[in-house]
Amino acid sequence: MNDPQRKDQESHSVQDLLRELFPETHRELFGTATGDAPPTLGLYPVADGRLALVHGDQLAEFTPLDPKHRGALHCDLCHHTRSRTEASVYRVHVAARRTRYVTLCTHTAPCQGRAGERGLLALAERIFPIEPYGPGER
Repeated sequence: MNDPQRKDQESHSVQDLLRELFPETHRELFGTATGDAPPTLGLYPVADGRLALVHGDQLAEFTPLDPKHRGALHCDLCHHTRSRTEASVYRVHVAARRTRYVTLCTHTAPCQGRAGERGLLALAERIFPIEPYGPGER
C-alpha cells in the first residue's frame, strides 16, 4: 500500500509491534532482554478526542471534558498558554475513586516537541503507576 501521507511516519518491525501490543507474547518469544532500546514514551491521539499516554508497558487514557468557561488554559506538558480551541482539560482515572485532571494542547505532536522527553517523563511520573480497580469502582 503506497499511502503518501504515511511515508513520513516510522515503520515498525514485527518484533516492535509484538512488544507494544502483546508484551507477554514478546517476553515468551524473545525473552526479557530488549537490548538498548529505550522504553516507549509518548502521548498519542485516540478515538473521540481522547489521548493515550504510553510509558513502557503502562497506558493511561485521557478523556476530554466539556468546556466550562471561555478563558485561556495553561498546558501542563509544554507550559504554554493556549486558547480554549487549542487546549482542553482531560480526566484520567489513576485508581479506584481517584482521578487526575490535566490540561493539554489539542495538537499533541507540536506540544511534545516543545516539552521534550523531560516534560513527557514529568507528566508520566504524575500519572503512573495506575492502580487496578474493579468494574464498579470508578
